[in-house]
Amino acid sequence: MEVKSSYLGTMTSLATVALGLIAALAWNKFITDLIGLFLKPRSGVWAELIYALIVTVIAIAVIQNLGKLAERQIGPRI
Repeated sequence: MEVKSSYLGTMTSLATVALGLIAALAWNKFITDLIGLFLKPRSGVWAELIYALIVTVIAIAVIQNLGKLAERQIGPRI
């Protein structure tokens, strides 16, 4: 019985990560295309810089919010 529970937990984690990767790739394409609408086609380095800044801001916001949520759920870390 313990093996089934462990297997199910592992498969759930793998499926979650796989779906998260698919979502991340979809957002990657969307943000890249959105930046392309506002910049000239040959502005490669600038477009990559803007993309990196946007993704960094989003990542920081998500990580901070997850940290706050975890702190409310399990309490502050010592």
